Amino acid sequence: MYLATTGRRDAPPRPAGARRRVPGTVLVLGTVSLVTDVSSEMVTAVLPLYLVLGLGLSPLQFGLLDGLTTGATALVRLLGGVGADRGGRHKQVAGLGYALSACSRLGLLLADGATGWIAGALAVDRLGKGVRTAPRDALITLHSPPEDLGRAFGTHRAMDTTGALLGPLAAFALLWATAETYETVFAVSFCVGAFGVLVWLLLVPGRPRDPGRPGDPGRPGDPGEPRHSGEPRHSGGQQDPARPRDDRDTRPKAPAAPRARGGLLAVPRSPAYRRIVLCAALLGAATVGDSFLYLLLQRRLDLDAAWFPFLPLGAAAVYLLLAVPAGRLADRIGRRRPLLYGHGALLLAYGLLLAPVPGAAALVGVLVLLGVFYAATDGVLMALTGPFLTGGRQAGGLAVVQTAQALARLGAAVAFGAVWTASGPETALVAALLALAAALACAARLLPAGPTREGSST
Repeated sequence: MYLATTGRRDAPPRPAGARRRVPGTVLVLGTVSLVTDVSSEMVTAVLPLYLVLGLGLSPLQFGLLDGLTTGATALVRLLGGVGADRGGRHKQVAGLGYALSACSRLGLLLADGATGWIAGALAVDRLGKGVRTAPRDALITLHSPPEDLGRAFGTHRAMDTTGALLGPLAAFALLWATAETYETVFAVSFCVGAFGVLVWLLLVPGRPRDPGRPGDPGRPGDPGEPRHSGEPRHSGGQQDPARPRDDRDTRPKAPAAPRARGGLLAVPRSPAYRRIVLCAALLGAATVGDSFLYLLLQRRLDLDAAWFPFLPLGAAAVYLLLAVPAGRLADRIGRRRPLLYGHGALLLAYGLLLAPVPGAAALVGVLVLLGVFYAATDGVLMALTGPFLTGGRQAGGLAVVQTAQALARLGAAVAFGAVWTASGPETALVAALLALAAALACAARLLPAGPTREGSST
């Protein structure tokens, strides 16, 4: 039985109807992600055009280049998460990841068309993303009340997606204004990324201000849990007679984030956490990559290739609109159900691509359902996992979940592509639909329920 804690026990109850505010640190983290995504998506949007049309790489060469750099990201997540936990250096490790990504844009600018240098710059970018993801999500977990994690992650993901929307628009505007000078896009992208690193260094705190984590050492006010030496336990609002009265702020100082010891295998092994990792892998193994869905839409609608890069913007816009409401709903009713509902939306998207409906209806429906899928799953999965991670294992524990999901999706993409090549896209899509339905049935039985604002959960 997991008992949710909704704040300090000695804190006054929140008045009914009081407005909940997203922690300032989460807003700063969201701002950094927004700026960084503008920078990264500027490059991502034009890179296929630059490599295939500008430098003459074949689609197979581009696919291999992208696949190799993407595969390395999943494993680096583990190293970044465990390294951040072991030293309690979440800010430093994530900041290094943001700096690597910013420098990769400079590498593209200086590569001057050399394929080897471009591959190296892309690898640095993906390494930076892998290093920063788990420590950044751990900071969101550490700086947010457990019962509001869905709202916090939803807000962060909404800001992140805003950057993903603005990046391609900025890139194509620059290409239009500079007569397709890709170097200008890379230079502006580097400047934007460097600004994001500066915001991170100046505004992101190095430790949580109020670690309201159940079971964490050093949390004031919880009986039976260790305290810092010299810290008195208050009872009934009376002052310790041995402590001199001070009219200034006498609230307990927030301790530093717990520092984990041990290696990767020391991440939490509670049954609930293990079930989350297993379900993330199962659902990921049945998740078809977005690019395949967009290709299926393009084939069905006979869409001009010039419009293809704008398909992701439709799903991203829906994600942006629903990320915060989905997070708030997850805080209210528990995070298990929205996670399952989100994958149900993806299942409907598969079915819609197979159904004999008009092309325009399929286009709108698939993009909306894909946006719903991400809004109800991306941040919600991290919010579901966070309360089960204590004792300084936040970044490492989140990294294991993210890596299991990423590797499973990589395997799903390879399997889907193989079935498509051997038997056609319809057969591949039917197989994916059946696999996702089976994974959903298993996850419905295995997933633990996270905390809600109303009380406890199992």
